[in-house]
Amino acid sequence: MSENDSPTAGPARLDTSVAHNARVWNYWVGGKDNYEIDQRVGEHVASMFPVIRAVARADRDFLARAVRFLAAERGIRQYLDVGTGLPTVDNTHEIAQRIAPESRIVYVDNDPIVLTHARSLLTSAPEGATDYIDADVRDPDAIVERAAGTLDLSQPVAVMMLGILNFVTDTDEARDIVRRLMAAVPAGSHLVLTHPTYDAEVGGEGNIAAMEFWNANATPPITARSRTEIAGFLAGLELVEPGLVPCSQWRAGSDSAAAVPQFGVVAVKR
Repeated sequence: MSENDSPTAGPARLDTSVAHNARVWNYWVGGKDNYEIDQRVGEHVASMFPVIRAVARADRDFLARAVRFLAAERGIRQYLDVGTGLPTVDNTHEIAQRIAPESRIVYVDNDPIVLTHARSLLTSAPEGATDYIDADVRDPDAIVERAAGTLDLSQPVAVMMLGILNFVTDTDEARDIVRRLMAAVPAGSHLVLTHPTYDAEVGGEGNIAAMEFWNANATPPITARSRTEIAGFLAGLELVEPGLVPCSQWRAGSDSAAAVPQFGVVAVKR
């Protein structure tokens, strides 16, 4: 890591007077890296949209299932985790290196509180490597350039984009970000994505008012998208079964898993 990427860099950007997504999400999954403002906003959103805690847990469980699948069944040994969020139990590198200790992981985020906790993301198995870069999802070229210091981009990479494209409110821009990231990795690479939806068939209609409240009272702004819009991010990729489904139901091992208004998908570049 360079000096600018140090987990101690950037605290001047930390604003604890406004709720922030990484900290509110941490609160919803039972973490302790949040402030009173995050708790207040988190509780209000949950009162408007009670399923949000189930969404947060389902998203985290999807991450674990997807990484285990990629490591054990697809032989993926490199991961570019964009929009890391605050470290919790079973981060990407811990899951991957449990199966394949030689796995290499690069985490990407630009939230200063995530930056201050980045050291806990750098506890790699000695056979592998982890790194953290402070970068914005809207600058995919910089992400790729800096990730190349740890990852071999001539070999397959899993590009992880869980709950991050919803912060890119322009759909064309979000689609271009995915295209540029996937263009930088070779055939055999995978895209792992989750995204909130307002589609009524999975209970997403409550997202509309909750996100309006969020955008008026917290940061960064967020948007939900329809299944069709989310599918647009996957152009040119081959979907892994069962395709684009509520993330709670993706290879959940049980037909009884309840749908949540957050789609999840794993797709491969051929």
